[in-house]
Amino acid sequence: MAPDANTAEACRRDPPLTAEAVVRPEWLDEMGHMNVMWYTHLFSQGVHGFFALFGFTPEYMQANVAGTFALELHVRYLSELHVGDRGGIYSRALGRTAKRLHYMQFLVNAERGVLSATGELVSAHVDLRVRRQSQLPEQIASGFDDLLAAHQALSWEAPICGTMGP
Repeated sequence: MAPDANTAEACRRDPPLTAEAVVRPEWLDEMGHMNVMWYTHLFSQGVHGFFALFGFTPEYMQANVAGTFALELHVRYLSELHVGDRGGIYSRALGRTAKRLHYMQFLVNAERGVLSATGELVSAHVDLRVRRQSQLPEQIASGFDDLLAAHQALSWEAPICGTMGP
């Protein structure tokens, strides 16, 4: 499915809401719309909520001296957000390997009901003691797999860029 108003509707119905924010005046750039760095910020906020769904919480990271490194991000800007607009980030699992996660986020303008941007991401599980990729522990991997199975059963295809994968 191409990212359009139908995707926005499907996003609000199917994958979980993992972050929300209202666009602030200081987020505007010289052209009067939300600067690209704030899209990245919102997607980052959505990652925290998404990871918590399968147990990759701050508590897990602290107890295991683990974290993630972003390896790739592909953003599509589709519809402007303006000051006062409320945006919701909806997150969808796409795939994984033993060390990497592939997922997508959808930034939906709640007031207008349109898809403002998509972010497709690949992140690596990291052992922070050595700052290298490490295998996902079983409890995190199985939690992600459960979410992945639910997201693969959705009635619509994620509009992936086609060049990324775990």
